[in-house]
Amino acid sequence: MATEPLSQKEIEDRLRELPGWSQEGDRIARTYRFRTHFAAAALVVHVAQIQQELNHHSDLTLGYNTVELTVNTHDAGGAITEHDFALAHRVEDVAPSHGAS
Repeated sequence: MATEPLSQKEIEDRLRELPGWSQEGDRIARTYRFRTHFAAAALVVHVAQIQQELNHHSDLTLGYNTVELTVNTHDAGGAITEHDFALAHRVEDVAPSHGAS
């Protein structure tokens, strides 16, 4: 069963709990910055592991010292759902251990 899309108010309320995250069209997004490329790459691997555990995947872009995540729920027609916020919270939990700012 597909997850129901969140209302705009629900999205805005949940984003208040995630400093640094924003809505970009039909996705939520965040860019993390690092001191080194290796630290950025390490976060990408950690996020990939989390995504496998949740069976929910974001688009990840690895730069020299940045990682950009954008996510929505394909099973909900590309809308923003609770699954997206669950993934965002998990990434927020691990990003500091990689030196993210």
